[in-house]
Amino acid sequence: MTTVTEALSGKAHGDENFPVASWLLSDQNRGPILAFYRFARAADDVADHPTLPPDRKFVLLDGLDAALRGRGAPIPEAEPLRLALSERDLKPTHALDLLDAFRLDVRKNRYADWAELMDYCRLSAAPVGRFVLDVHGEDQTTWPASDALCAALQVNNHLQDCALDYRRLDRVYLPLDILAAHRASVEMLGAPRAAPALRGAIAEIARRTSELIDRGEKLIPEIKDLRLAVEIAAIQALARRLARDLESRDPLSERVQFGKAGFALIGGLGALRFLASALVRSVRARPKASA
Repeated sequence: MTTVTEALSGKAHGDENFPVASWLLSDQNRGPILAFYRFARAADDVADHPTLPPDRKFVLLDGLDAALRGRGAPIPEAEPLRLALSERDLKPTHALDLLDAFRLDVRKNRYADWAELMDYCRLSAAPVGRFVLDVHGEDQTTWPASDALCAALQVNNHLQDCALDYRRLDRVYLPLDILAAHRASVEMLGAPRAAPALRGAIAEIARRTSELIDRGEKLIPEIKDLRLAVEIAAIQALARRLARDLESRDPLSERVQFGKAGFALIGGLGALRFLASALVRSVRARPKASA
């Protein structure tokens, strides 16, 4: 029978649309975040496996759940995170929420409206940002803005992969009411290029994604860890540019993504803009010398 390890797609953190535990973060914090990513990647690969039957997917996801809690046989993709959580005295709540999202992926393949999609992102995206914030010792008041940014990253990914998800898994994250409002259909995702109606629906979803990024803008000023704030600034810049590209380009006929140079340039400029503004604020905050 297929194991979690055998179900892995081979995708790694360097293949994502945004930095994952980049060198911007301290070595102390990168380890737990990479362990979390590998656990999430493994669970995602199980849920997205094109040939595994649903019953087997649930068994593997339940096995990851038990291994993370220390109640079952160790699994290579779960053990590093279990140890990291123990060392940091952190609860597995965020990782368990992700498993619920992947279980949902196995049994659900359509989303009626934007609110339903955001409920999914509450399980599939928000826990990632919350875990990173917890590892850095940030306050839970940062969660709402982080949730918005993480949901934007998730929806960007849904738009990028909308045709692939439909063709491989018959899974459609594009809200059905938005498709209907533009007189688009799910079946249009099987075409080699998007019809005007589908382009309109994708553009509307991309605009809503940009609004989520706007809501996430207040996250950075709330972050105490400078290195984390710099990474988030880079992520925001990449997310905003990708949402704008998805609003105007066709993800069915082309792969809407960044090359290595574009990734570095857009993310780097976002980080530099934040550092420049932080320096200005620091200078302005200095007490003036008495005459």
